[in-house]
Amino acid sequence: MTTARIMTYNIQHCCGSDGKVNPDRILNVIADTAPDIVALQGVGAAHHVDILPYMAERLGLDVFRDAGGGLVAYLSFFPLKAVQRFDLGFNGQCLRADVELGGKRLHMLNVCLDSFPRFRSHQVANLLGPELLGNPSLVCPALILGDFADYFWGAGNLELASALRRTRRPLWRASYPSRCPVFGRDRAYLRGDVRVLEASINRSFLARQASSHLPLTMTVQ
Repeated sequence: MTTARIMTYNIQHCCGSDGKVNPDRILNVIADTAPDIVALQGVGAAHHVDILPYMAERLGLDVFRDAGGGLVAYLSFFPLKAVQRFDLGFNGQCLRADVELGGKRLHMLNVCLDSFPRFRSHQVANLLGPELLGNPSLVCPALILGDFADYFWGAGNLELASALRRTRRPLWRASYPSRCPVFGRDRAYLRGDVRVLEASINRSFLARQASSHLPLTMTVQ
């Protein structure tokens, strides 16, 4: 298989735009799109219960995350390798994982940044730095996706645009806040021989309730 449907979704600890915590709404939003891989941000316990195993079982996917926990995780149909969490500073996080598609390896970097400009600029610098995208060992194509936490063209965006390619995005690309989306915080970048064939944002009534972010799903080749 040379393509995969990959979703990025900040689930905000399963707390919806109405303030109610309901993991089943998140589960149903993901199931509606049937992605092969889900890059999750805002991961945490709902009512003091780890909901990722429950969601994975219901979706027929496996959980991949750092043993130390964190805000980021993957649910995946494909086995993921080299799963490792990186601290970007000021509570920013990145979860790296590698997946084989059509016999070729794809590096995935699932990021969750902070909206405060100074913090975000520091986090982008670390993302592009020697531990991650500046690491010469990352020689395969890369997909960098997640919540980039910006409202307008801000700190770190020039550096991202200079080092990476923006993916194909829907005509109406806003994903935040979910009830009346204005900002395209949830997106992806590419590096190397990888491309996005199509992309869509789930704007259903359920998706607008389930989290303050709408999920972005891409067909990646």
